[in-house]
Amino acid sequence: MILPEDFINELRLVLGSDTEKYLQSFDKEPFRGISVNLLKTAPEKLLPLLGFETKKSPFYSFGYYIPSDTEGIGSSALHHAGGFYVQEPSASSAAELLCIEKGDYVLDLCAAPGGKSAQIASLLGGTGLIWSNEPVRNRARILLSNHERMGIANGVVSSCYPDELCPALEGCFDKVLVDAPCSGEGMFRKNNDAVTEWSREHVISCAARQLSILQSAATALREGGILVYSTCTFSLEENEMTVKKFLEACPELEAMEINESFGRKTELSNAVRVTPAEGGEGHFAARFRKKGESHRRELPKEKIRPLTAEQKRLTEAFLDDIFNSRPGAVTEIMKNCVFLRPERLEGLKAPGILRSGIYAGDIVKNRIEPAHSLFTTASPSSLRRVLELDIEDERTAMFLRGEEISCDGEKGYTAVAIEGMITGFGKCSGGRLKNKYPKGLRNTG
Repeated sequence: MILPEDFINELRLVLGSDTEKYLQSFDKEPFRGISVNLLKTAPEKLLPLLGFETKKSPFYSFGYYIPSDTEGIGSSALHHAGGFYVQEPSASSAAELLCIEKGDYVLDLCAAPGGKSAQIASLLGGTGLIWSNEPVRNRARILLSNHERMGIANGVVSSCYPDELCPALEGCFDKVLVDAPCSGEGMFRKNNDAVTEWSREHVISCAARQLSILQSAATALREGGILVYSTCTFSLEENEMTVKKFLEACPELEAMEINESFGRKTELSNAVRVTPAEGGEGHFAARFRKKGESHRRELPKEKIRPLTAEQKRLTEAFLDDIFNSRPGAVTEIMKNCVFLRPERLEGLKAPGILRSGIYAGDIVKNRIEPAHSLFTTASPSSLRRVLELDIEDERTAMFLRGEEISCDGEKGYTAVAIEGMITGFGKCSGGRLKNKYPKGLRNTG
């Protein structure tokens, strides 16, 4: 591969004598990895089912290397079930640096396609809040789909520019992640397009945009909260120089030292860099703390319209038919769409929200047709009817192709669990399950 000369010259400023080692890495396969989704399963249960060897990653407690020649992982049943997220290993380091604690409110400001949000949600374990934002609408819809697949019930997905969203959420978050759009130098080994798209001008424009996003992000962080900035580039301008400019522009933020064992140190005490020599494609992360101590502010809300007696009867009967006991969430109806929201998200009002809480279904002719996400965010034990399948069962592949399958049990909407992980649902009648797995998610061929 022919790399731009300007890039190599700048790389020497970053890596020094290790530059040649980096250039030689292009003769080797890029690193690949997965992060286990604790909302759905546990490593000791998932890993033996994968069918290939894994190796523990140094970047994330529940991250693993997978063989570089692994094929078809995105169409595997365990992936459909949300058991893991495919993620370049060093990319998982940024969320690890946030020091997630149960109950935290976390904002992932540039979140698509959703790997870091999935990590954060996994560590929160259903507590607190993960707010995932992506300004580009098409990418935000991919993000929303990944929220559903990973079973995130305590989440918000929005599509809004940071300079509009963050002032509306001032001081509302304990942790903020800015995985900023960058020149993508860390993707060169795995993506030829990243090489051809690189230019010095692009680096400069990325650095300006990154600083602007960081300044917005600081607004959403409460006093005493932690902000992590990350990129997948080696550029000094986008990394160390942006960190310095950010601290100058926002004196309310201070550098927060990084002592983690992964990666290589930089000239900054609050930053770490990863190269192929450290087991990743290329990543940079810096950590900050907002000075002072304060409780986070309440999320902005508006008064919601209470359900009518008929709506209440309809939704309660619907939920009683699906669940063993009614979920402890507020039911809201908007334009005949039914939502289940944790009390902390009730009446949430902010720019660009695509989804908050769980989309439960649609009111159609005085009945409710359930949504895919109502089941993927539920645990098998909470549901009245569950069809349990393992990965060897021929019905598993049939279900993922959208086909009708055999189903023993009572009549009604029935969840389909693959290796104990709710993957979708269907409607059981007469020993057959009419498949409701979304067409856009189905395996083809």
